[in-house]
Amino acid sequence: MNFNNLSSRLKSVKIGLSTLALAMLTMTVSAQQEEHKNPNVRLGQKALLDGDFKSAVTHLEKALPAEASDPNVLYLLGYSQFQSADFKKAAETFGKVVALDAKNANALYYKAKANNVLAVEKESKLTVAQKEQLLKSVVADYSAAIAINASDAKLYQNRAVAYRDLGILKGTEGAKGYNKQAATDAYNKAVADYEKVLAYDSNRKDIQTELKKAKVYRDLLK
Repeated sequence: MNFNNLSSRLKSVKIGLSTLALAMLTMTVSAQQEEHKNPNVRLGQKALLDGDFKSAVTHLEKALPAEASDPNVLYLLGYSQFQSADFKKAAETFGKVVALDAKNANALYYKAKANNVLAVEKESKLTVAQKEQLLKSVVADYSAAIAINASDAKLYQNRAVAYRDLGILKGTEGAKGYNKQAATDAYNKAVADYEKVLAYDSNRKDIQTELKKAKVYRDLLK
């Protein structure tokens, strides 16, 4: 079964899908549901389209290990886990997708995005060193996705966020792991990525604001 159309559409699926977008995605998945031999995959697709991501996770997990070598099924599982806010499992699942399909820029994007959340969450039990390594892996994944699809502005935008978070981690004076030069370098790279996004759309007020903030954070380093 070919999930390519579905995978590309799932990049932007949210619970609040527009009627037209939901109708188009529904038709795509409905056409594929009858083709897949695994009933749990079909149930997972239906739950995903209904916005019931936790049920989608349950059904798609039941499809394993039979479908463990199918990157498309794993992509659906990872996406459902991500939308269920289970970022650790989502990162692990998208990592499996990338292992099977190294050119899957969308899987790299979601793997990075999930790991970025894990690196900065307030209740994190990770050490500063672990957070730093995780953020560096996030940057590496976004960079790999950019190498595949260099025209996708959201990849630069999200990599900028990862660089900014790395700058905050390394630039908090008095905190363990403080390193002004490393923080400066991270903020400079965030600035470059935000500027790249503005090169695509100079009217992005949100990015203009984030660019100014990154420069202020950098210039206030002691």
